[in-house]
Amino acid sequence: MLSAALPVNASSFGGQIDSVYHYILVLVIFWFIVTEGLILGFCLRYRRRPGQRSVHVRGDRKGQLAWVLVPALVVVCLDFSIDASSHRVWHAIKLEQPPPDIEVAVTGKQFNWIFTYPGQDGKLGTVDDVTIESELHVPVDKVVRLTLTSQDVIHSFWVPNLRLKQDVVPGRHIPIWFKATKVGTWEIACSELCGFGHYSMHGTLVVHDPADYARWLHDHMTPAAAEK
Repeated sequence: MLSAALPVNASSFGGQIDSVYHYILVLVIFWFIVTEGLILGFCLRYRRRPGQRSVHVRGDRKGQLAWVLVPALVVVCLDFSIDASSHRVWHAIKLEQPPPDIEVAVTGKQFNWIFTYPGQDGKLGTVDDVTIESELHVPVDKVVRLTLTSQDVIHSFWVPNLRLKQDVVPGRHIPIWFKATKVGTWEIACSELCGFGHYSMHGTLVVHDPADYARWLHDHMTPAAAEK
């Protein structure tokens, strides 16, 4: 039901995140129907009738207090169940980061994304690093670790199709990861209002099959390509 309204899921953990949304949606719809049904029932039962006087309800009897205390207890229990469900997903995605197959440094600045790949030595932060603006290229079914930082203000790295969103903060280097499960081209956006050009801060995630990624890597990571 909800899946049709969401962007296509292209990540290994997207289904876990969607399951939390589905759970919340089902709870909200169910209790919306129950609540609206009770309101309608009370309106019909206690409507104004000729010859029947209104009665003041003090709310100090146990039966009357139950109408307040029981729903409050139900809401608290449901809130804890949502927290437990989302905590499991948060722990699996944020705290249990798997060993990466590829590492890329991501820098946000007003108003674009900069992606830095390790060069021939396979290490970031060295002279042969290769920097590409606005395009992130990765192979399908490989764990990619991104290290996020900002040159100026707070940005937010958002790829809806990966169910991936993380604030990018100046002075911090924040690791995140994903594993794309589908070949395709997906939008990278900034979901934090970061200035007058915020609307234009977007990039492209290109997920290749292994052969295409090897060709792209050869074309961009060779010494000759890095000098261009």
